[in-house]
Amino acid sequence: MARPAAEPTAGAGVPYPALLLRATPGRAGVALRLATVCALTAAATVYYGTPEAALTIYIAFFLFKPDRTTSVILPIALTLVITLVIALIFPLAAHVVDAPGWRLLAMGGCSVALLWLGAASKLRPLSPILALIVVYALSLLDRTPSGELATRALFYAWLFVAIPAAISLLVNLASAPAPATLAMAALSERLHEAAAALEAPLPRPGVRLARRGPRGPDPHAPLALAQVEQWPDARTREALGAAAQSVSRLSLLVDALRDEPMLPDAWRRAAAAVLEAMAACFARGQCPYDIEPPAAPAATNARCQALVARFNAVLTAFPGAPPAAPERARAPFFVPDARDNPAYLQYALKTTAAAMGCYVLYVLLDWPGIHTSLITCYIVALPTTAETVEKLSLRIVGCVAGAVAGLAALVWVVPAIDSLGALLLMVFAGAFAGAWIAAGSPRIGYAGFQFAFAFFLCVVQGDGPAFDLTIARDRVLGILLGDAAIWLVFAVLWPVRVGPRIDAAFAALRAQVRRLTTLSPDARQRELGEFEQRLATIGADLELQRFERPAAAASDAWRATCRRSLGAAEKLKPLLFLEQDRHVLQAIGDRLRSGSEAPAQASASMASGRRRRAAALAAVLEQSRVAPR
Repeated sequence: MARPAAEPTAGAGVPYPALLLRATPGRAGVALRLATVCALTAAATVYYGTPEAALTIYIAFFLFKPDRTTSVILPIALTLVITLVIALIFPLAAHVVDAPGWRLLAMGGCSVALLWLGAASKLRPLSPILALIVVYALSLLDRTPSGELATRALFYAWLFVAIPAAISLLVNLASAPAPATLAMAALSERLHEAAAALEAPLPRPGVRLARRGPRGPDPHAPLALAQVEQWPDARTREALGAAAQSVSRLSLLVDALRDEPMLPDAWRRAAAAVLEAMAACFARGQCPYDIEPPAAPAATNARCQALVARFNAVLTAFPGAPPAAPERARAPFFVPDARDNPAYLQYALKTTAAAMGCYVLYVLLDWPGIHTSLITCYIVALPTTAETVEKLSLRIVGCVAGAVAGLAALVWVVPAIDSLGALLLMVFAGAFAGAWIAAGSPRIGYAGFQFAFAFFLCVVQGDGPAFDLTIARDRVLGILLGDAAIWLVFAVLWPVRVGPRIDAAFAALRAQVRRLTTLSPDARQRELGEFEQRLATIGADLELQRFERPAAAASDAWRATCRRSLGAAEKLKPLLFLEQDRHVLQAIGDRLRSGSEAPAQASASMASGRRRRAAALAAVLEQSRVAPR
């Protein structure tokens, strides 16, 4: 339903206790702001006596982003869309309020329509919340037999979103960092990383600098938001855009330089000191200018001298020329394959099947206390089997931890609460803990969301402090039931493998490499971020694939081929973005276009070692085709 604040592959290889405790940049600020929104939302629900206060508080988690611009736009957009959707289902509610069968069909139809619309359009971040609110509001009609009460139930469903959206909007306008500030922090961290790589001991053969790219802070995304916000001034935004391109080029050059054994240690230390000074300047909120590069070393080979000369040239011209504004047509509302790709409808049908199964179960059992199972299905549904299985343990651990914390609060804290302030302080503490986990690495982020959900359901039971262990027990059981229903439908009854998605990503990667071989150096440099993002996405999907059920032996061979191809693409990166020799680039393009081991027309141009290596790497990349079904 939502993605944690950190990026998808951050924190790989770090022990779980370290992921829980380490204070990554911006983590404390996100957790503090989100906890404040949750506490203020709790105060509003208590003051106005709105039902389902725990759900209202929890929705704040899905309206919160690290930057100010998105955190302001998202609540406004969601409030407008939910207003339109509820206005459209008012006539429907009047017809199904006294007809349980038709009400079930209406819930299923609305769920499928909203989930498909979100998966196949720009509404992707909002559709699970919309489906959750609409379906849950319709489910309440069996407890409100009259038309007037049904209207009030739909109004309360609107308040589920409107209250946290309004509070989140105000808090983020007042305290969230501007996108330009986040961009400068990201540039600072990337420069720190490059400096540390230069000073590190020489790597083993074949070991390269671990690029942050999409696995760490990306300065390009917040810079795009800064254009929307129109702050700071245009000159500063242009300088930051140029700096982002230059820092990417510096990191790529460092990647190549650190593999050079003849590069003197004195030059490494001097260059690292320059990069650290630039990072400190960005950390102060300023863009560095007039940088003095370190003196070029004397006794090195020709390749090393060329790399050092280019490294110093980037420093001398820093931040560089402003990037050309891309000519982009307005993106359509629907994704290009909305009509042809059945995956969107399958996702909607599976999520709806799990949710409706939970609804029918607790209605037949006359056990409304486990209605949280219906809510959980929309919160935890993920597109593929691998993602579902991977996140299942995080959901269960987060749910159990949040339930234990909530039950402990009910036993030892709630009986001593005698004021609204004490209740809000307890909500703030639980929200801060959940937000701290969710704002960390995605390896633990889902546990933070489930922790907060279970904690709120235990301690927020009405319009004031309440002590009822039965309610807490039923709600936690409902969460676990919803998790089990999603696992049953997504992983057992209707699995969707991640292999075809990897195939499509490799096809797009090969097409991008072919295109890069025909572009100018500046045009190639502008595509570096997209190239790294695609590599990281493929790597993450290959890691996900191990969570699927064991397949045939051919699947192992396919995975090995994909890993070799991914490694070849990583090794092609310096050739694609640093190489000036057109023959080397032509060797890559010819190999990918030909589909044969060595095109006859290019054999004469294979004299240099770089051309042979480029063609060999392209040949390995060409092998990644068609996952076994």
